[in-house]
Amino acid sequence: MSKPILMQFPLKGEWYSPNTPGSKIPSHGTNRYGTRYAYDFIQVDWTRKGWPAYRVSMMQYLIRGAALEDYYCWGERVYAPCDGMVVVAEDGYAENKKTNLLTDVFKAYKNANYFDPYKDNIQCIAGNYMIIQYAKNVYAALCHLQKDSVQVTVGQYVKAGDYVGNVGHSGNSFAPHLHFQLMDSRDITKANGLPCAFREYEIFIDGLWKEVKDGVPTNRDRIRF
Repeated sequence: MSKPILMQFPLKGEWYSPNTPGSKIPSHGTNRYGTRYAYDFIQVDWTRKGWPAYRVSMMQYLIRGAALEDYYCWGERVYAPCDGMVVVAEDGYAENKKTNLLTDVFKAYKNANYFDPYKDNIQCIAGNYMIIQYAKNVYAALCHLQKDSVQVTVGQYVKAGDYVGNVGHSGNSFAPHLHFQLMDSRDITKANGLPCAFREYEIFIDGLWKEVKDGVPTNRDRIRF
């Protein structure tokens, strides 16, 4: 990525990014909806095979699904990645009480192929979400938030590090996670993605935590902030 815009990491604790521009671009396989350089963040159990994001067994997840409460990151606090003005704040979109692989895959396929920005509610993709204007033509979007967790309102000025909501499973989401992206418009349906790096975080290498400045996590990194 050339000349990425620097942001503060929007979460605290240990995290993993399965979809990141540090590993591929477009990070989500498409340039639509401003997602070219978008990140997904989840929490996993690093001691279990496959680094699962849930407490139950893989068999239970595949057959019966996993309750939202079984996911390590569901309900974790989200923080403003920058100073700026809140220009969009949408809440009230219901979350399924548990994940279901087949249902969630079908929903993702349907939204990817049949979503009509002129008549469909963008929340079926973004879920509960907010957009913060950081600068002219630079907007930060935080998506798939927990229902009734959005802490900000349109017109509110926030500072980097302010608590703004919780990680959820709303909208086009396979499992609880935070989707974060920068874009050049407040309109997700028309926006182009902008490259983003994080001012500081730590990465776990050879049993030690090492500081990273102005970095872009990959999908192999164990990171914390």
